[in-house]
Amino acid sequence: MPKRVDHRARRAQIADALTRLAAERGLEAVSLRHVAAEAGVSAGMVQHYFRSKDEMMAFAMGTVAENVEARLAEEGAPAPDAPPRDAVGALLRQLLPLDGPRLAEGRVALAFHAYAAVRPDAAGPLHRGGDRLRAFIADRLRAARAEGTAPPGIAEPAAAAGLAALVEGLALHALTGQTAPGEAAAVLDAHLDALFGPPPAGA
Repeated sequence: MPKRVDHRARRAQIADALTRLAAERGLEAVSLRHVAAEAGVSAGMVQHYFRSKDEMMAFAMGTVAENVEARLAEEGAPAPDAPPRDAVGALLRQLLPLDGPRLAEGRVALAFHAYAAVRPDAAGPLHRGGDRLRAFIADRLRAARAEGTAPPGIAEPAAAAGLAALVEGLALHALTGQTAPGEAAAVLDAHLDALFGPPPAGA
């Protein structure tokens, strides 16, 4: 009987190899041959699953996003009826390099941003992920204002774009050593306070 191959698992194996290389060496050191060697498969197999480096990169970034979502669930994601500030804060802290896994993911994200900056056709996953993040923040801020817990201010879409950009900047500074991880988390909390209002005393 022919051996059954889990194609999703095989693609994930290759994507994991790419993310490890990108985190350790940067994308300039990543090639089809290097990814194949890191994954323990042939170069032909990598080409079978990914027709181009852009396609492989997009899948790898999707894998990083899935890892963030899985970690959020494992660490106790806020309940659906949790305060909007808690929901937004829990998600955004996953995007800061506060521990080993998030540091590696941050390096991969930074490498992918640099790659997409000179390859606009490969930037689709970044655009889609950014759109979802900003929409989530705007929705939660709108809910907080409707509840009367968040102060009025600039329009929700603009506030969401600013907060998302802040987190990306904090992550970059933490990755390059300009800002300590703890300081980056404190800055995020201060901006969450400004947008959503401070958490209740004792929270």
